[in-house]
Amino acid sequence: MDYKLKLEQQIEDLREVMYQIYYSNPQDEELLQISQELDGLLNKWRDSTRDR
Repeated sequence: MDYKLKLEQQIEDLREVMYQIYYSNPQDEELLQISQELDGLLNKWRDSTRDR
């Protein structure tokens, strides 16, 4: 699988997890960790689009 497509899938999967946790418990401390991980993936995706 292409690196960019793999990142897009990881981003979408993590977004779904984040929203499920948020809707069940918006105070869950895991949200911060997931948000930071998502931010890292988005930065990698952005960087991958700049390289081309």
